Amino acid sequence: MECRSNCGACCTAPSITSPIPGMPNGKPAGVRCIQLADDNRCLIFGKPERPAFCGGLQPSADMCGDSREYAIAWLGELELATRPQ
Repeated sequence: MECRSNCGACCTAPSITSPIPGMPNGKPAGVRCIQLADDNRCLIFGKPERPAFCGGLQPSADMCGDSREYAIAWLGELELATRPQ
């Protein structure tokens, strides 16, 4: 499956604990990544400074559903289910 155009849910919904260029402490869940362009494309896609977490998160029918809103909700639920206690 390929990413949906103008989505960016995976760059907004989950927390990222590793450094991101411009966000040295990573980012909290629900915060838009600074490397997400206005058209919701990753500005560091394919570059070595892209966090491993981002490269490991691949689009799927379960995660992406049929809309950006679905993907945001799905990833938000996953975030809550996997956060440390």
